[in-house]
Amino acid sequence: MTVTTDTRAPEGVHGGPRLLLQRDHASPGPLDGGWWPRSADPAAELLGLILAVDKLHGRISRVMLGTADWNASRPGRLRVDEAGRRVVRLGWFASMPAGLLTAISASGERTDLVTIPPDTGEQLAAAAMQQAAQAGNREHAPAILAAITAAGCLAAGSTPRKGGESTQLGTWEWEGGLG
Repeated sequence: MTVTTDTRAPEGVHGGPRLLLQRDHASPGPLDGGWWPRSADPAAELLGLILAVDKLHGRISRVMLGTADWNASRPGRLRVDEAGRRVVRLGWFASMPAGLLTAISASGERTDLVTIPPDTGEQLAAAAMQQAAQAGNREHAPAILAAITAAGCLAAGSTPRKGGESTQLGTWEWEGGLG
């Protein structure tokens, strides 16, 4: 598996995106990787993500997001260059699966990412992004998010939700991955 983490910040963006992508599509699955934004503010977070995905998967022209994953600010367009000439259209859908973000390049190529909630702990976020970017991964975004929730409950001393242990992240957790 070849993955990349883009930790360099594009000009004007704080800290750069926390992003892990599968480079080759030899074993395509439902996700191309994972992204862990620092906040639930799309205006603050999406610019860095778009510029990073541009470099690896082609110039992004549209991003589709679920309304439940973000705060009330839902811009329809985002300017991605200083001159304001390049605009990426943002589509907000209540019907999108939890945690799924889909970026569409100008050539029509899709990049599907699980969006890890900003308040997730570093170890759980890293494990979830790794699973999403792993070649051969068959888990969809909602299952990965459910595993994060179950693992968070375990860390807090609660009982895991039924079915949470079915994902690779859940298996990793049960095998002592966090402890």
